Amino acid sequence: MTGLRNTSAALVGALALMLIVSCVSSESTVRRFEPSDDDAAATNYQLGVRYYQNGSYELARDRLDRAIEIDSRMAEAYSLLALTYVALGNQRLATQNFNSAVRIAPGNYDVRNAYAVFLCRQREYDDALAQFDRAIRGRENDTPWIMMTNAGVCIAGKPDLARAEQYFRDALQRRPSHGEALLQMAALKHRTGDDLNARAFLQRYLAVGEESAGVLYLAVQIETKLGDQRAATDYTNRLLDNFPDSQEAGLLRGSGS
Repeated sequence: MTGLRNTSAALVGALALMLIVSCVSSESTVRRFEPSDDDAAATNYQLGVRYYQNGSYELARDRLDRAIEIDSRMAEAYSLLALTYVALGNQRLATQNFNSAVRIAPGNYDVRNAYAVFLCRQREYDDALAQFDRAIRGRENDTPWIMMTNAGVCIAGKPDLARAEQYFRDALQRRPSHGEALLQMAALKHRTGDDLNARAFLQRYLAVGEESAGVLYLAVQIETKLGDQRAATDYTNRLLDNFPDSQEAGLLRGSGS
């Protein structure tokens, strides 16, 4: 399961991207000679986005601070500034800016989702799930299965596997082909020793998702537990052939698989 252990750690990056994609203005960055305050705030926000994406967090912080100075109601700027402070290692200011973001835009499900991931990483599980649940119920949220899956990944780390499974099942009820929920169900079932169902969920994932070193490593573990050496060998060969430099390939070589 090595390749899947980083899933929750990757959520903040994924949430940042979701927030950026949903919030960056589609308008041209070419502005009038005398820009309005709205234009200036948007321009600084967009520059903050670019700096954040490039890993220039101090520059991102400065631009986002400027955007908020111009428009103190820009919830997306507060939320991305919070993520910037996460990257800079300042949890206090991250919390402060997330609180500002959700206070200003209580119905913004992307903002709540990002805040929930942050709370989960702080092991504040109950508060995280409260934010996830509000994001899931958001009136304009047309992809609730993403937040359901995130909530499941979060609470699985507590660990509360029964509650995690319910979130994953809820996600799959809304979107049966949601690859991340299928993969997380496969990992959860393997973790609890139910490898027949783990195999079934992984096969459903492979029908809609891409192979990775982590996915193939999980497949090897499942088939080994089920005693299907032929399938385990097939997955092993695919992992070693397609991802020879991965950590998972090194683990298989070290185990003599």
